[in-house]
Amino acid sequence: MSQATQSSIRDADSFDYVIVGSGAAGSILANRLSAGGATVCVLEAGPPDHSPYLHIPAGFIKAVFNKKYAWQFSSEGTAQTNGRRVPIPQGRTLGGSTSINGLVYNRGQAADFDHWAALGNTGWSYEDVLPYFKSMERRVGGDDRYRGRKGELPVTDIDWIHPLCEAFIAGAVEQGIPRNPDYNGAEQAGVGYFQRTIDRGWRMSTAKCFLKPAMARKNLEVRTYAQATRVLFEGCKAVGVAYCHPAHPSQVRAVRARREVIVSCGAINTPKLLQLSGLGPADLLRQHNIEVVRDLPGVGENLSDHYSVRVVARVKNSQTMNQLVKGLSLAGQISRWLMKRPSIMALSPSLLHYFWKSTPELTAPDLQGVFTPASYKEGYVGMLDDFPGMTAGVWQHRPESRGQVRIRSADPLQDPLILANYLEHEGDQRTLVRGIRLARQLLRSQALAQYFDSEVLPGPLCESDSELLDFARRYGVSSYHVNGTARMGPAGDTYAVVDPQLRVHGIQNLRVIDSSVMPAMPSANICAATMMIGNKAADLIKQS
Repeated sequence: MSQATQSSIRDADSFDYVIVGSGAAGSILANRLSAGGATVCVLEAGPPDHSPYLHIPAGFIKAVFNKKYAWQFSSEGTAQTNGRRVPIPQGRTLGGSTSINGLVYNRGQAADFDHWAALGNTGWSYEDVLPYFKSMERRVGGDDRYRGRKGELPVTDIDWIHPLCEAFIAGAVEQGIPRNPDYNGAEQAGVGYFQRTIDRGWRMSTAKCFLKPAMARKNLEVRTYAQATRVLFEGCKAVGVAYCHPAHPSQVRAVRARREVIVSCGAINTPKLLQLSGLGPADLLRQHNIEVVRDLPGVGENLSDHYSVRVVARVKNSQTMNQLVKGLSLAGQISRWLMKRPSIMALSPSLLHYFWKSTPELTAPDLQGVFTPASYKEGYVGMLDDFPGMTAGVWQHRPESRGQVRIRSADPLQDPLILANYLEHEGDQRTLVRGIRLARQLLRSQALAQYFDSEVLPGPLCESDSELLDFARRYGVSSYHVNGTARMGPAGDTYAVVDPQLRVHGIQNLRVIDSSVMPAMPSANICAATMMIGNKAADLIKQS
């Protein structure tokens, strides 16, 4: 530590806990820890969440590619993505990615968490984590054995029903996929409507539900435009965090942690911050003239993500959302939203789910699919097509391809190198091709025949496995479900970064609490599981 930094940490404000990041886990931690009387400081690199695009669900498209509110990360191009860089935006405001994401609430299969425990992570089985899912959730409907009723997070059902959605469900049922009213209950398999973090027409981010109510407490301070530049150490003990305003990087400040520093920056920024702080593969750190605090080869490794592909069809005999967002139709939808009536303004981007198997011999789903009565140009969520369209997307639950996140330099404002390595594993290629075939099959069901006009993507000339794989390489995108880059595991695991208490191996007073710690990809969108991690981690901290 330089003399200047030593002076700044001595003179810094002091809190019991310093939390870096206000996202899915960080906001919940700030709420829970401050409720117990501890003093807490939250550092958020982005601005406050004042924009209406962050609160109106339909604002998703405007927020997710806005560099003010989202880190515009992208993976390096590879042969498996046809040389394309694949965008991986991540939230950069209060609430983190819960302020810009697709609003889906999806826990995953019980077997996911039992697998975490089987890898040596005691206390992370489904039986262990279910109470933490339930305690943060306010859900109407479902079985009390699985669902929470009194939590801060509203989890609601869709109230805007389109005939294409009902037809898609009927078509899936006719092809053997059962209708499932609660995929977060006893069984995931089936087709039905997504549950969402939307309440009375508004997005329910973790900032809205957990952080802002807690900000009324005098023992919680939230600092926006505060980008962490490194964790500060005395020997192998974390004692604080250095940070700066992103527009004034030379003006470095520090905040001291009397008890613990908690890194909750997400699966890209967390390994970046750890590496900048001297925790990571020693060769990488020395390459950038960073003093090695501890050689942790797993920092930045094990990157996982869901690589999704969308099948698009032209629609006949029905309006779709492509038309409802234009002219007088859009004005009508806005009026309905203002009157608290069902409206496209209060929808998640994907309305339906289907969880199913790529081959009949499997005992549980290995695919997740989505459906919406809308379509986007070239299948990419952004600009809607000019014609009436519908989309069935699909991705593999547990891809085996793994990537890395590595700093490019010692500059804390430079984006890291992201090697997502999508489709590098041959098994991932086979499973995704089967998933594309299933999506096509569902769009061609008898129940949808009155609406199905023609396939636009990949198109009728694309039939063989090699052609479908080429389509996936050219049009596949990230689902923004990155995780695993500081994975949890016992001390004997060379590539484990944190122990089952989420403490960084070999370091005092430092924990990682976000999607980075997931030891294996859950069979779900990762937001719900990341919130659960934050909720459970608060108890782990209090117990210690």
